[in-house]
Amino acid sequence: MTGAANSPLEVAAALAAVKHEIARACRDAGRAPDSVTLIAVSKTFGADAIEPAIAAGQRVFGENRVQEAKAKWPPLLAKHPGLELHLIGPLQSNKAKEAVALFDAIHSVDRPSLCAALSKEIAAQNRRPLLFVEINTGAEPQKAGVLPQDTGDFLKRCRETHGLEISGLMCIPPLEEAPGPHFALTAKIAARNGLKLLSMGMSTDFATAIALGATHVRVGSAIFGERH
Repeated sequence: MTGAANSPLEVAAALAAVKHEIARACRDAGRAPDSVTLIAVSKTFGADAIEPAIAAGQRVFGENRVQEAKAKWPPLLAKHPGLELHLIGPLQSNKAKEAVALFDAIHSVDRPSLCAALSKEIAAQNRRPLLFVEINTGAEPQKAGVLPQDTGDFLKRCRETHGLEISGLMCIPPLEEAPGPHFALTAKIAARNGLKLLSMGMSTDFATAIALGATHVRVGSAIFGERH
């Protein structure tokens, strides 16, 4: 679970640098700095790496796996009320119950079976995490996500068949391609479907994402250090 984390001082300094870069990107795009939420991606890092970020004022964190988050976050959430936890990795339908109980946002809604499972758990637990539909903008066969041309129909199904309130879209551009066109496409699909939230941009490209409308950027290694 633990990665090669930065020291506590390095985490605080790196977090400040990332927030400064976000503010600058917002300024360059003519946007208010508070229009972008920084999700500090703490996957593979333990509480010893996360605590310095909390102490430095970070309140929103992202995890990739339900089981890992379940193992480390309940004590942190009990100790630090007011934190937000976002699931940014793929979600299996059989983990929907745990995900709805633990996370404040789920960024990887991508198939009808998951929609059905989430709908059932949201009703049962009376908890309403923010939901993002993941878009596979590069049509990569190995990657999860709804194809761009299928997004409208999928969103309609989310809303009308499963009664889900979808707040935004999420994308992860192909590694070998320039991210800008993928962010622009995601923003266009969101606008066409009346969605206000855009989860896009990571450590290397969040400034580009902000220029193209990102409301949530997912930054991990630039804050916590390189993972094993």
